[in-house]
Amino acid sequence: MVLMDEVQCLRALPFFASADPAKLKLLAFTSDRMKFAPGQELFHEGDPGDSAFVILGGTAEVAVDTPTGEIKVAEAGKNSIVGEIAILCDGYRTATVRAITPMDTLRINKETFRKMMADCPSMMFGVMRVLATRLQTTTSELAAQKSHEEEYA
Repeated sequence: MVLMDEVQCLRALPFFASADPAKLKLLAFTSDRMKFAPGQELFHEGDPGDSAFVILGGTAEVAVDTPTGEIKVAEAGKNSIVGEIAILCDGYRTATVRAITPMDTLRINKETFRKMMADCPSMMFGVMRVLATRLQTTTSELAAQKSHEEEYA
């Protein structure tokens, strides 16, 4: 994949949609290109968050540990970003992400990601929008689950 293709993948993400094309080119250039085979982990729940991954191709599963074992909570595919929560919150990975199919990714380290947000305030608003939408969706799903549980209690 050439640099301009990587820039187009970054631009397709709501996180980076409003970022200056020159900054996206720099981000793509400074990011690590990584490949993952099916079953290979990008990162594991509880690991320190030091980077985010933009999926350029392939599909990954997102799984969380529960008292009854690991459960798959989502899939992420091309033009998705995973691992961004841990680098935004200076925390640990909230889930395990592993390749379902062969994957091509861009690994963006925490310092690069944060510097880009500081240099591009419009990107920060894009990140906040995406995270707010995720929170709204999760809250709705939890409310529906709670209602379902109470209905059958």
